Amino acid sequence: PMEFVVHVLETVFSHPTPAAVKIMLSIHHRGVGVAGVFPYEIAETKVDTVATMAREAGFPLRATIEKA
Repeated sequence: PMEFVVHVLETVFSHPTPAAVKIMLSIHHRGVGVAGVFPYEIAETKVDTVATMAREAGFPLRATIEKA
């Protein structure tokens, strides 16, 4: 659900609620959104955290790393 995506963006990526909602709406309408730009190792950890949170909550949310 949208609320879960906002929660992930706020907790894992430290976005304030208005920014998290904007990113979530991008994901909802376009199928993708940029959660942030990080060094590779940090991005890897964040992707793993999102995968764990989504799996535990039973949601199909997926985060990926793309080279900038």
